Amino acid sequence: MVPLSREIVTFIAGEFGREEVLKRLSDPFWFQAFGCVLGFDWHSSGLTTTVCGALKEGLRGTERELGIYVAGGKGATSRKTPSEITAACEHLGRDPEPLVYASRISAKVDNSAVQDGYQLYHHSFVFTGEGKWCIVQQGMSDETSMARRYHWLSDNVQSYVNEPHAAVCCDSTTETLNLVAAENAPVRDASAVLAREKPEAVLLEMPRHHAVTAADVDSKYLRKILLRTYENPPADFEALLATPGVGAKTLRALALTSELVYGTQASFRDPARYSFAHGGKDGTPFPVDRATYDKTIEVMHKALNKANVARTEKVHAFRRLAKFADA
Repeated sequence: MVPLSREIVTFIAGEFGREEVLKRLSDPFWFQAFGCVLGFDWHSSGLTTTVCGALKEGLRGTERELGIYVAGGKGATSRKTPSEITAACEHLGRDPEPLVYASRISAKVDNSAVQDGYQLYHHSFVFTGEGKWCIVQQGMSDETSMARRYHWLSDNVQSYVNEPHAAVCCDSTTETLNLVAAENAPVRDASAVLAREKPEAVLLEMPRHHAVTAADVDSKYLRKILLRTYENPPADFEALLATPGVGAKTLRALALTSELVYGTQASFRDPARYSFAHGGKDGTPFPVDRATYDKTIEVMHKALNKANVARTEKVHAFRRLAKFADA
């Protein structure tokens, strides 16, 4: 998987440009197909961590020539992402802060602003020397033991807190407090306003019977966080989200309290739009875009033809691609 991933990505970068690599990795169907051609099962959540790990190892040592860098990974490795970005930027002679911020805020969004029951355990940050980037991160639900994958692409992000995802993939949907949904803009604004108030004013207004209960919120901890936001008022919801210590419970309390105070009813629309459980053949969650599907196969086929790997690896990869094309 390591040499094959390197050769495919090297071909795409040479043929279509580095930014096209980022675009394709942020496409959930292309990413899934990429994993299948590398030899992973279509349905396995392990495809995400394995593909990103193979890509990181495969591109190691080619970064200066290829101009593509891979940071982060699974578990404890994900927490090294800022330092890995910084180390790469030192060689590039560019400011790492915008990239480090993109990495951190994306994780904060998917862990705290999108409250879907999936805890992040994987975060991969792929970027170019020009500062373009894509993110592939995955969370796991303790309740269902299912995984959910979140794709981001810098070219698509107009705002980190308003519909920022390129895709969110999961085989099941659930009621989700999605604070980055477009329709939740009034809730975001109201939450930021509440965070600038004295803690006593907010805590007194917390609803007794709502989606937030006393058991959900440690009042002493919440008071401490609200004191921090009062002393350093966040200009907007993104600044609130970026505040150290502000997590899912604080945001949930502020969002639902803002409904009581300002009448800004929160949306619970799940952002997951892509599912691989049914393959899309029955139109669930929507019909497959055949043109894109065929383009994926075409690019993979060309990349495999150009791949500088052993003949046996090529044969196996072509067989997997043929099965994918016949699906």
